[in-house]
Amino acid sequence: MPFTIVRAFFVLLCGLMGFGMGDIFKTTFGDFAPYVGIGLGVLLGLIIIVLELTSKRVSIKGLSAAVFGIVFGILFARLIIEVFKLMNMPEDVNGVLIVVFAYLGMVMALRGKDEFNIIIPYVKLRREDQREEIIVLDTSVIIDGRIADICHTKFIEGKLVIPRFVLKELQQIADSADPIKRNRGRRGLDMLNKIRKSGHMEVKIHEEDLPEIRDVDAKLIKLAKMLNAKVFTNDYNLNKIAELQGVSVLNINELANALKPVVIPGELMEAKIVKEGKEYNQAVAYLDDGTMVVIDNAKHLIGQTVKVIVTSVLQTAAGRMIFAKLESQR
Repeated sequence: MPFTIVRAFFVLLCGLMGFGMGDIFKTTFGDFAPYVGIGLGVLLGLIIIVLELTSKRVSIKGLSAAVFGIVFGILFARLIIEVFKLMNMPEDVNGVLIVVFAYLGMVMALRGKDEFNIIIPYVKLRREDQREEIIVLDTSVIIDGRIADICHTKFIEGKLVIPRFVLKELQQIADSADPIKRNRGRRGLDMLNKIRKSGHMEVKIHEEDLPEIRDVDAKLIKLAKMLNAKVFTNDYNLNKIAELQGVSVLNINELANALKPVVIPGELMEAKIVKEGKEYNQAVAYLDDGTMVVIDNAKHLIGQTVKVIVTSVLQTAAGRMIFAKLESQR
């Protein structure tokens, strides 16, 4: 509503300006000149509003890059013109040179806008010893939900950045016809609201969409490079690709594995046996953190809590497995 009022006022103002400039058309339109001026003023105002509405997808970064390129092109053209003056070249080409170099400067700036570190949206004056940590969130880690608890513990500091294209992907998952995907998407949106309302960390939505890149993971890596940020994810493939391209990654699964209690061969522990194992007479139990414990000769004890002795520990890409035997078999 406020924008509608402002636009209506702008059109009215353009009409009044046209009415004031009606004398320009008096020789052509006579007494109708003021009305012609009002019509042209209103038309001009409407054209400007239409241009404003159609430019919603133009980012501030892209606009500032275009302006920078035009100014640079004009300055370069002026330099060429001064050289031509020394060579007694005709001045008829001056206007052409300015237009050509302004256009070339704008196009080159738009093509390389991601490399302009001086562009206004990415400038923040601060002391070098007080660098702000920026963390870009991936869709998978938002849906996972553990990020909210980590933020609550204050183990990470800085600013959480949620790209607009990640929000869009999350919204598409939440609107999916598949009930499982729909619940996952809604859980992710709930987690974002929980983080934002907790106030433990600053949360910002980043509007840059990077339309020239189609893959969401590639967009995340590109954005992290632009902002000199870290990527927070639990996606194994994204983790490896980001590391290959020199982007720092915070992997929530690696953090979870690092926080699991350490056990060593010979240690005595308790475990509740829940099912039989793959090998003969084996049974399987799980620790509170989800670690699998494979126990020899314990198939007949399914459903019971027993004391076992750790025989070996196997670390795999999927997690950690503990092999044990019954204490009574010591």
